[in-house]
Amino acid sequence: MCGLNRSDPATGPAANGLNTLVGKSFNSDSILRTEHLSRVVKDKALVQDATFEVRKGEVLAIVGPSGSGKTSLLRLLNRLDEPTAGTVYVDGVDYRTIEPRDLRRQLGMVTQRPYLFPGTVADNLRFGPAQRSELLSQDSVEALLANVGLKGYAGRNVANLSGGEAQRVSVARTLANSPLVLLLDEPTSALDEAAKLEVESSIQKLIRDQALTCILVTHDVGQAGRLADRALLLDSGRIVRIGSVNEVLHA
Repeated sequence: MCGLNRSDPATGPAANGLNTLVGKSFNSDSILRTEHLSRVVKDKALVQDATFEVRKGEVLAIVGPSGSGKTSLLRLLNRLDEPTAGTVYVDGVDYRTIEPRDLRRQLGMVTQRPYLFPGTVADNLRFGPAQRSELLSQDSVEALLANVGLKGYAGRNVANLSGGEAQRVSVARTLANSPLVLLLDEPTSALDEAAKLEVESSIQKLIRDQALTCILVTHDVGQAGRLADRALLLDSGRIVRIGSVNEVLHA
């Protein structure tokens, strides 16, 4: 896999063969697993009977054609949308028993376009912890920004950021909540090529340095190969295939 080579099919997360086909037994180290997850809206099935797992420290790319249900599936994972059937287990706990605010902290999402609050970069990073009556120290703010290549940006007004800088602030803001799983919904699709490479490089470094657990929705096959250990292929809301990136993307 270009650059990081995060998973060797012979030795990586898919090597034991577990869960390469839907319905196999789950591993005990799953940090997130779905069971028969579905969403139907006005008789249209957006997601159909999705069963899969993500293990701690793993990056799973969700790929598929436009309209296949990639973002719909991701939004079900932290209950931005509600499933009409099935459920999700987060670190072994049925997510229906978790308060939505707490769930969305544990499964933090970065969207296609950054939605930052008016004010400074530091204000944005401190927002999430403040909702839990926690103060994010200046040192913590600076460390989060350094991790996304924005050292010295704490005092900058978000109105003056470029698209790529704003998206990296969005990543840092999500990480300020210390999520169990980072959900990335086409995080570079709205950026020009230069900004895309900057954001992807920051995400790649974070994954490597912090062993992040991520679920990445992307239409970019090359990006899936550079960032992910495994891939899940969707078509018409159904899981067609799940396994190593090479197995799924080059079958």
